[in-house]
Amino acid sequence: MDQTTQRSAAVRDGLGVGLAVGLSGLAFGAAAITAGLTVPQACVMSLLTFTGASQFALTGAVGAGGDLVTATAGALLLGGRNTLYGLRLADLLRVRGPRRLLAAHGVIDETAAVALAQPSPAAARAGFTATFASLYIAWNLSTLLGAFGTSFLGDPGVLGLDAVGPAAFLAILWPRLAASKELRLLAAAAAAIALCATPFLPAGVPVLLSAAAVLAVLAR
Repeated sequence: MDQTTQRSAAVRDGLGVGLAVGLSGLAFGAAAITAGLTVPQACVMSLLTFTGASQFALTGAVGAGGDLVTATAGALLLGGRNTLYGLRLADLLRVRGPRRLLAAHGVIDETAAVALAQPSPAAARAGFTATFASLYIAWNLSTLLGAFGTSFLGDPGVLGLDAVGPAAFLAILWPRLAASKELRLLAAAAAAIALCATPFLPAGVPVLLSAAAVLAVLAR
């Protein structure tokens, strides 16, 4: 397969992943409004944060009554994995100058997966760019639609939309859990820690505690 064909295939992969995953921004928009955020706040978070798992974690903690500092700490801890992706992708993408800031903003699960799956550096760069562009646009547009639509419902909890955030978060994690017995055991242990700590600690802290425990195990 020549390089042109490889790049074309990488772009198709990136566009497919970006559009498919980007639609889950609808769920985040709804979850953000249910947690008490405004439509502009939900949209700004998607524009500047752009990492779905951390966004769902933050809005979930805030919606459960946790303070903003604890919720943000949990989201940052969860988003720390993107730093590891960045270290892996740095030599592959070879982005220089001010463009590194833009590329760093696009280093998430999906862009890293598509880039690392390609057979050559040129195809990896094409796949990364296509995934980042399509996912960023789709995620932010669907966040706006989800938040704007939910804001008209009055009390979204009446329709059970308060469960959208946790359900979408589980959907994001499930493919990884289904593929690894070790990760399922680790997730079960983290859930047990959070459940045991919930009656005794403020909202948001149990999740932060379980995430820290998981990172400690992974570090070992």
